[in-house]
Amino acid sequence: MKSILRFRISACAVFLVCIAAAITSPAQTFTTLFTFDGGKDGSLPYGALVQGVDGDLYGVTDSGGANCAPYGCGTVFKISSAGKLTTIYNFCPGFPNCTDGSLPIGALVPAADGNFYGTTEDGGSNCMPGYTCGTVFKITPTGTFTTLHTFGGSEGAFPQGALVQGTDGDLYGTTSGGGNIGSGCPYTGCGTVFKITPQGAFSLLHSFDSTTHGGSPTDGLIQARNGNFYGTAEAGGTHGGGTVFGMTPKGILTTLYNFPSTSYGADPIGGLVQTANGKFYGTTFRGGSSADGTVFEITPKGILTTLFVFCTDNNCADGAWPEAGLVQATDGNFYGTTTQGGLVFGDGTVFRITPEGTLTTLHAFDYSDGYDPIGLVQATDGNLYGITYGGGNASCYPDGCGTVFSLSVGLGPFVETIPTVGKVGSKVTILGNRMTGASSVTFNGADATFTIVSPSEIKTFVPTGATTGKVEVTLPSGTLTSKVVFRVK
Repeated sequence: MKSILRFRISACAVFLVCIAAAITSPAQTFTTLFTFDGGKDGSLPYGALVQGVDGDLYGVTDSGGANCAPYGCGTVFKISSAGKLTTIYNFCPGFPNCTDGSLPIGALVPAADGNFYGTTEDGGSNCMPGYTCGTVFKITPTGTFTTLHTFGGSEGAFPQGALVQGTDGDLYGTTSGGGNIGSGCPYTGCGTVFKITPQGAFSLLHSFDSTTHGGSPTDGLIQARNGNFYGTAEAGGTHGGGTVFGMTPKGILTTLYNFPSTSYGADPIGGLVQTANGKFYGTTFRGGSSADGTVFEITPKGILTTLFVFCTDNNCADGAWPEAGLVQATDGNFYGTTTQGGLVFGDGTVFRITPEGTLTTLHAFDYSDGYDPIGLVQATDGNLYGITYGGGNASCYPDGCGTVFSLSVGLGPFVETIPTVGKVGSKVTILGNRMTGASSVTFNGADATFTIVSPSEIKTFVPTGATTGKVEVTLPSGTLTSKVVFRVK
């Protein structure tokens, strides 16, 4: 079931195919890696991709797959950087009793145990008349699937955002419905924040009430350097335009900002990203002087600055309606997507924006290469990867079946650690590319013992004497550095 709060305007669907060529800056290389066909490989991919230990990218489709004919209940897939796609799980093998869930739309999270964790918006057991409220699941890279929790309504319903693994090893997430009803909350509820262990022990942390803290959080949380979690609520708040909030690990929630539904933006659907300066950056789906969305900066104390307003001309060449959050790449700039806009075509864009607010459109979609892009990830090869919810194959009426794409912007390779926080002696997995010849691994200069598992995976431990800083892997070709600082507890 699609959330009653989510909607899309199909600018290109009227014509099914927009006959034109995409606009791409000469400095960038855009590649369509895969076009979904609406069949067994799935359709309508949703949420950012994530990198696995094998170097492939993992994601979900909201529809399609082998079950639930004719539309499908969704899939989990992996795809190589060369575009080879493999479906590793088809939801709802017992259709119509989707006890494992259906319609996954939140990104997967790679956890420290090597598994992926995610949510489905629908399926599970009946939580209220006419509704099933979704699930939390675990899946191995080879497709072994476990349902960890089925939502019952009172503790949450319809999770849409990605989970995040906290420094305690537990997983934290939000639901767009469930929890409180009445007093400004609809029959389906205002949403919740929850915690779940990798073994499936579930705890309700907070129920939104619409007015005080907002309602309908549709994306996941991030855990900041101070240990608290931060996120956005799409609706509610003092002015009805949504909120930015902070929450302690025990569930004490504070509203940092109430969007006024004016030039400061409204409906923050995407999540947040924190940078080295301690500030958070995000997007709003609506609002701004053009009412087509904004990019904003906000301090931990709630001081908000609008960095950019979309659709500043009649053609919306810079894009409109950013639905996903931002990703900060190794060049220090932010990259994101808009679901609409882009000169001539109106099918969405990929953009780069500096921390000061200078925006550059990198690619405008033309339906043949995708429509309605939602979310990006920078993989360890340095390239950006993303999905489009529609476009490509027009057989999925009315908006197309969706695509997977890559965008090279000239950034070099790096390494990534899972987790990014740990004590001396704790296990760490390092993701990268072509690491077979690694001769050393250091944590802020402290040498670590390590084992090369594959060209894309190294196993190591936080060494004695390690302090907070970058992780480096020395190769014959040079040194790869982690994109984010590893924090030693």
